[in-house]
Amino acid sequence: QVSLVESGGGLVQADTSLRLSCIASGRTFAGNIMSWFRQAPGKERQFVAAVRWRGVEKNYADSVRGRFTIYREKAKNTMSLQMNSLKPEDTAVYYCAFSSTGLGFDGRADHYEFWGQGTQVIVSS
Repeated sequence: QVSLVESGGGLVQADTSLRLSCIASGRTFAGNIMSWFRQAPGKERQFVAAVRWRGVEKNYADSVRGRFTIYREKAKNTMSLQMNSLKPEDTAVYYCAFSSTGLGFDGRADHYEFWGQGTQVIVSS
């Protein structure tokens, strides 16, 4: 079992920055993947970014590439998402997700067994 706790959401203006964090606890063995997904009102959950266990390999959705950066501190089992140049369309609940199998780097949500409760990000224009 893995528990995930997100933090860092809030209300910001467009073209500003925000940093989200996620702490994982429990059976966080090597080879896992941690990712961020988001869900806007009335829309399906969407992949944002993924990082492998060692924190080197990263993958991003086209909509955030170049603006968002995902980080991983393996020793602390923490992950963060630095979001720059925020846009109103980035408004969503952001979820931290954990894949113990190492699958899901491509953003497929069904590979992630564990999810956080989500943190709200609202970007005003």
